[in-house]
Amino acid sequence: MKLTVDLKENSYPIYIENGILKNAAGYISQIFQGRRIMIISDDHVYPLYGNRLADSLSSYECHTLILPHGEQTKSFQTLPQIYAAMLDAKISRSDLVIALGGGVIGDLAGFAAASYLRGVKLVQIPTSLLAQVDSSVGGKTAVDLPQGKNLVGAFYHPKLVLIDPDVLNTLPERFIHDGMGEVIKYGCIKDASLFHTLQKHTSFEDLKDSLASVICRCVDIKRIVVEKDQFDTGERMLLNFGHTLAHTIEQYYHYERESHGEAVAIGMYQITRIAEEKALTTAGSAETIKQVLTTYGLPFECGLLLSNLMDAITLDKKNLNNRLNVVLLHKIGDSYVHPTDVEFFPGERLV
Repeated sequence: MKLTVDLKENSYPIYIENGILKNAAGYISQIFQGRRIMIISDDHVYPLYGNRLADSLSSYECHTLILPHGEQTKSFQTLPQIYAAMLDAKISRSDLVIALGGGVIGDLAGFAAASYLRGVKLVQIPTSLLAQVDSSVGGKTAVDLPQGKNLVGAFYHPKLVLIDPDVLNTLPERFIHDGMGEVIKYGCIKDASLFHTLQKHTSFEDLKDSLASVICRCVDIKRIVVEKDQFDTGERMLLNFGHTLAHTIEQYYHYERESHGEAVAIGMYQITRIAEEKALTTAGSAETIKQVLTTYGLPFECGLLLSNLMDAITLDKKNLNNRLNVVLLHKIGDSYVHPTDVEFFPGERLV
């Protein structure tokens, strides 16, 4: 299945197909005429899929950088190591970087590609459910700072995205749940029928037969939103439903407790609960979200007081013109941006 993100000179194709990884060279040759490639991956993914990708790319001169897995790797301090590896491999502006991994590798390799020599071609091959449905599409690249997540980054679109649902068969169960947090988000913000599809199934295993179409629907929603708002100042902010709280929860625990998708799940439920109390969301929406989160093994609370999270909330990137923009639901499948301030979050509340 092929989708195209239409951004004029920044347009790129997305291919979603079981087993596509072993045929990667055929797709890459359509967008890359050079010969030198740097594959950036991590120590979980590369042992599983690196050789399969490298075998497909045997006609190219391939170099590899394997980084430790985990959010801690997505730091500013990792960048010099990546730049050094690219310099050692003599990567030039006519060469290519491939990000083979989940969201951390996609964001990190993407930012390195954007900033090295002011821009080297990039291909995203996402290997986690979260990266397949969300972070590999849209051109957001970033690294974390101690003060918060994704605070240094760039909009830098790949030339190609290859999505192989087969690689999810080796994904640890927790990271299936993690990705489902973002899948549920898409149903909440833009597609009630997708949400109802998720409601009808009893588990991820039960959903598996429909997984390729679910991934495709999520990617298509993101494609449509990105085409309308490439630089995240308007409608694209809807993709951040749940994230205002999620990023602060992740940071509070130094990215060592909740995964991103788990934190998004908590954020979606808790912000909808607050919005219901303020009559900004249809009554019953939070409970409906909670039921679906539970079906897919996701949390809906973390035991923190909102007052613990206020400093990070004020640094949120969705703050524009001294206003905090939170994403809320009119109802499931229909979202909007609500300009407010930190007083929206009652500090004494346990979330």
